[in-house]
Amino acid sequence: MTTEFFAQYKSELLATLICITVITLVRFLSAQAIKKIGKLRDKNTIRTNLVNKYVSFLLYIIGAIVLIFIWGVNFKELGLVMSSIFAVIGVALFANWSILSNVTAGIILFFWYPFKIGDRIKVHDSDFSEEALIVDIAAFHMHLKKDNGEILTYPNNMLLQKGVALIEKNAGLDDVIDYDI
Repeated sequence: MTTEFFAQYKSELLATLICITVITLVRFLSAQAIKKIGKLRDKNTIRTNLVNKYVSFLLYIIGAIVLIFIWGVNFKELGLVMSSIFAVIGVALFANWSILSNVTAGIILFFWYPFKIGDRIKVHDSDFSEEALIVDIAAFHMHLKKDNGEILTYPNNMLLQKGVALIEKNAGLDDVIDYDI
């Protein structure tokens, strides 16, 4: 029985093995690249690991889609299932668009923004236009410590929308180490 299975699905099994190998290799290489970027730009290891998880999740989704095509799932049935899933996801993302935009902004901040934990910045916002120290950068928000000791939680997507001035690099590393919510 098992030899019949292997004989009947030989090409699908080989394609599955190749797909899993390629996804694993790409995941390994992307993890190494993200770690290297994190070290070169002196990013926090927690943030580096978080971005690594996002990329790994995306690669696993791509791998699942490729495996669906390899095994020849009936497209009429798959279309019905996918349209239902996308409808639910669409409603959920529409309801939670700010969460998705904050996560996306967090990834953009990781790769392309010049400030990091320990830097003093000034956000040019009508509600908040003071200098503050970056004490933590999470997936959704950034914790800023004002000079009076007050801790502010500022959404990542707002940092991309507002002007941000880098006042001083590594301004308060002792404050960051002592930081605890």
